[in-house]
Amino acid sequence: MAPTKKSKKRKKDSKKLNKRKNLGVVPMEPRASEPDWWEVFWHRNCFVSGSFGSNDEAEGFKYFFRTSKKTFDYICSLVREDLISRPPSGLINIEGRLLSVEKQVAIAMRRLASGESQVSVGAAFGVGQSTVSQVTWRFVEALEQRAKHHLWWPSSSRLEEIKSQFEACFGLPNCCGAIDATHIIMTLPAVQTSDDWCDTNNNYSMFLQGIVDHQMRFLDIVTGWPGAMTTSRLLKCSKIFKLCDAGERLNGNIRKFSGGSEIREYLVGGVGYPLLPWLITPYESDNLSPLKFNFNAVHGVAKSLAVRAFSQLKGSWRILNKVMWRPDKRKLPSIILVCCLLQNIIIDNGDELRPDVALSGHHDVGYQEHCCKQLDPLGNTLRENLAKHLYQNKERICSS
Repeated sequence: MAPTKKSKKRKKDSKKLNKRKNLGVVPMEPRASEPDWWEVFWHRNCFVSGSFGSNDEAEGFKYFFRTSKKTFDYICSLVREDLISRPPSGLINIEGRLLSVEKQVAIAMRRLASGESQVSVGAAFGVGQSTVSQVTWRFVEALEQRAKHHLWWPSSSRLEEIKSQFEACFGLPNCCGAIDATHIIMTLPAVQTSDDWCDTNNNYSMFLQGIVDHQMRFLDIVTGWPGAMTTSRLLKCSKIFKLCDAGERLNGNIRKFSGGSEIREYLVGGVGYPLLPWLITPYESDNLSPLKFNFNAVHGVAKSLAVRAFSQLKGSWRILNKVMWRPDKRKLPSIILVCCLLQNIIIDNGDELRPDVALSGHHDVGYQEHCCKQLDPLGNTLRENLAKHLYQNKERICSS
């Protein structure tokens, strides 16, 4: 059978498709064609906070974008291909020039860092509200894919380093990290409201759980779950719980001490979590023995790493600390993840986390941690072994 002839309509459609393909990749204007975005931004905003003089640009850059210029350039390199390979869709400034990759990243990071409205952020950069919205989401999508290697469960060698640091700092042998959870508060349209999302403080919120190391670097996160859940239920919905419960994580070398006591790998968490063979919580009582009191003191300092990490996260990326106005619940987990990735990128690139932008109080102000009564016998044995080990070390130091 002879091949069928293409209709005129098909030829016309084919021409349109080829035209679209040719227009699909629109190169950004060379940076030289647009006044340097930073110079313009700095001139407009250097005295806004009242903290920086006109000559203190390096510190000002870190304040506005939370990173050094070197780390900022690294972030641009991660997302550059994604930001230039899609049609600009009207991403222009008020002078009609296409936005450079650097300016797009700056707009997105300032929106995440300040938590200010899209209108306010746009005014600071000379762009409209819709441009801020488009740019921010394009950046979030790109970084979520391109920066995955900055949030991973550590290798065995890295885990040994983490355990060594926890023991050196707190005296806790074989401790692999600290775990905590926080609420991301939001408003929802009336049609989307439900008791699942309404938490104990009558806020609509989404949970974020994170495990951090001694540097307050995130090793694992889980988000997207309603804030009305308990912390213990959130844990049991997470992948880390399933892996640990199956013996596939926190299953490294067991430390043996005098008297035959054994200490396996574990995390430290607050009273809202269950006491498990691999998750150690503090003792609950108003009348603790010296041994248990000492354990709770050490445990509390170690666990505070996770509290501080969340205070740093929500202070650095204030979009997470302000009430989100009608966010897309399908997109919000990506925004949360990207903020965690940015905190890790800052640490991985040797920048210092800025203590001046961290929240001054607790990351979950107004929320009370509800005690979980679940006590696993193996977890109780491990806690007793840890308490004895810490108390013996304390007595040894006092007697020397």
